[in-house]
Amino acid sequence: MSHSLLFCKPILSTFRRRAITLSRALFSLSHLNRRTTTPPAAARSMSSSSASGSSQRMFQLKLDPLTGNSEWIVIEEEEEENRTAQVRNQQPLLATTSYLDMLNDTLRNKAFRQAIDKTITKPCHVLDIGAGTGLLSMMAARAMSLGDSEESSGAKGMVTACESYLPMVKLTRKVLRANGMERKIRVINKRSDELEIGLDIPLRADVLVSEILDSELLGEGLIPTLQHAHDKLLVENPQTVPYRATTYGQLVECTYLWELHDLVNREAKASDGIHLIPSGTDNILCIKQQQFAMHCDAIKEEIKLLSEPFKIFDFDFWKRPDSFRETELHVKATNDGTIHAIISWWLLQLDSEGTIFYSTGPKWICSSSDMEKLGSSFPCADHWCDHWKQTVWVTPDTAVCKDDEVRLNAFHTETRISYEVKTSSQNKEVGRLDSCSQDRQIFLSPERIAIYGDNSWRCSMLKAIERAMRQKLHPLCLISDDSLFLTIAVARLGKASRVISLFPGLQEKGAQYLQAVAAANGYNMDCVEVTKKRNLQLTLNESYQRKVDLLIAEPFYYGNDSMLPWQYMRFWKDRSSLDSFLSEDVLVMPCKGILRACAMYLPDLWQSRCCLKEIEGFDHSAVNTTLGACGDLPMGEESPCLPFFIWQCGKTKKLSNIITIMELDFLKPIGSCSGKAQVRFKESGICHGFVLWIDWVMDAEDNTVLLTGPERRYWKQAVKLLNNPVKVRGGDCSSTEIKASFDPSSGELTLRQITMNDEPGGSAASNSGTRWERALRLICERVTQARHAQSGLDSGEDSLRAISMLAL
Repeated sequence: MSHSLLFCKPILSTFRRRAITLSRALFSLSHLNRRTTTPPAAARSMSSSSASGSSQRMFQLKLDPLTGNSEWIVIEEEEEENRTAQVRNQQPLLATTSYLDMLNDTLRNKAFRQAIDKTITKPCHVLDIGAGTGLLSMMAARAMSLGDSEESSGAKGMVTACESYLPMVKLTRKVLRANGMERKIRVINKRSDELEIGLDIPLRADVLVSEILDSELLGEGLIPTLQHAHDKLLVENPQTVPYRATTYGQLVECTYLWELHDLVNREAKASDGIHLIPSGTDNILCIKQQQFAMHCDAIKEEIKLLSEPFKIFDFDFWKRPDSFRETELHVKATNDGTIHAIISWWLLQLDSEGTIFYSTGPKWICSSSDMEKLGSSFPCADHWCDHWKQTVWVTPDTAVCKDDEVRLNAFHTETRISYEVKTSSQNKEVGRLDSCSQDRQIFLSPERIAIYGDNSWRCSMLKAIERAMRQKLHPLCLISDDSLFLTIAVARLGKASRVISLFPGLQEKGAQYLQAVAAANGYNMDCVEVTKKRNLQLTLNESYQRKVDLLIAEPFYYGNDSMLPWQYMRFWKDRSSLDSFLSEDVLVMPCKGILRACAMYLPDLWQSRCCLKEIEGFDHSAVNTTLGACGDLPMGEESPCLPFFIWQCGKTKKLSNIITIMELDFLKPIGSCSGKAQVRFKESGICHGFVLWIDWVMDAEDNTVLLTGPERRYWKQAVKLLNNPVKVRGGDCSSTEIKASFDPSSGELTLRQITMNDEPGGSAASNSGTRWERALRLICERVTQARHAQSGLDSGEDSLRAISMLAL
């Protein structure tokens, strides 16, 4: 319906076109069901098909954020294709993936299109591995100039698109149909290493087009995929797009990067008596030895470069790669300093002649004279994308002087690249610490390590614990989450107390850890017990014959580092389910959660998440809803809330003061709650959306609050992007109202209504028709109110009719 409106005959006046559009929009909105949300599904899935191959189904792992439990749900192909309005209103299936951001990367798309046009100049057999939406496949078919009547059926002049993930296969077929390409490209729902010549494809392919690269380059299985393709699927000496990838690195000093891994030295500076990593157990609590993806441009001012960029490995797509290689590099130090990390990136050469490039390098590399020859395909200073970042390999502190020679050993396996560093003045290598056996290690995220080493955070926690324990004599304390710090702190500070930790994620490893660090922290394991929640009743009855006096959490749940802020309400759910085990005067920490927000200028993030239209000449509008896009969505659809480190989101600016939307009282059992707040803009600019987070009140009387807002770089915040950016003016001219509600059955928070009262000048997309835009927003608001009216259906329908007549 909406597409036909976009192509109305010119004889219709602007007013009449708008009136018809509004009338149809109101009709569509009046038929929408109440918006519902479900917990996001995990990325892992399994696909199966019937023996006849006529139907397909997918098993999707769905996580309940309130319990931490997961279950496999079955998605049938027919059900997916014929979703009801209720299902369409759920969290978009692929919203948390990088597909949308990748497809919005215009430099990437242009580089691949140029390379494919240059490589494929005649009919041939093209294989696209990891086809995604089919963009590269369509580029290949167009480059071969397959006519509208030609089918992809012969060994020559055919394109085979291989995609293993069933939901993406469905999108591929939609996109191909929208572009009239469904007969030109054959889509196979299999892994590439499951393809067989003669069964799935008639002959080996002449050309491979593929983009299965992550920020590290190898993490999506590039090497084994290429190995199998060269062994089983490609002709000898095939053409490939890309042609080659080269990894680069640079030695840096950066305090922030040091904070992400060196808990030992940060603890030493804290001097609070808590030893999460006692002497001699350096690796008992650590980050994994791997490269971590990060937008390093965001900390450019904090980075001191200690070397020039150096080349590490070449990976040729046009020949079979090796599974393992090792190289020794000799890098000259350009400054005095301490090596904290190696920042790495890769340069993609897409054509065999070396004229088309794409790089994930930081912006400070773009000005290098060595990069000037790469031309316009090299990302410029204004280019930001989230699907490919730089990577960081942290190293133990290594002091260097200018002109020192640093020996760097680099290794790669089939899926990762790693390093060892040695300076000319050192006799031992640094980078591989094995003082603790791996089966005893607990791996935490870099941000969690940084939090545990943060002196301010530790002081706040200890202060709240000390105050709570002074109110109880020999209390029985229950740690309901996976907090190692809180367990040790309570055991150390309350030597006459008893401590029970549930450790829902760490489980037995948490118990082993507590045993290993007990002596260094001055407590006895006789006073500490780790048990499962289902065994808590038995533990309390047999060992303590009493109820819990102090319930504590950070909250932190092991392995769940990418949750939305309100999904940590699992603590509230646990507190409620444990209610029968709690004493009448139990102290609960945190006692309250405060949902806060601010309006922000987020141009880079909005651009990476906005609705797709044409990509290099191919219509992709069919994928917007499934990928969770924002901007120009159909009436009644909204972009989802997604977790981001705001400080890594490119250009950002606060446009309003921080507001409190609602407070969640953990002293009471979990229940529905809602709130609203008026936001007044303090800065003029373009508002792209709202950033939300939860601050945790550990001690209301002493005002001990753990802040997790955008200035706190160790925490992710939630982002709710507007359907269209809005120009606002600082002061009293612009304001907005946010309404939010928390659903205790799903653990989801819904922003039910965001009403923007913008300044004269309208939206950022257009400064014309301001009154029209205001009228549309007002009417949509009234329609929503009518839909949820308590007086019943008849009243709602009368309101809708009246508003529709008014609009026309």
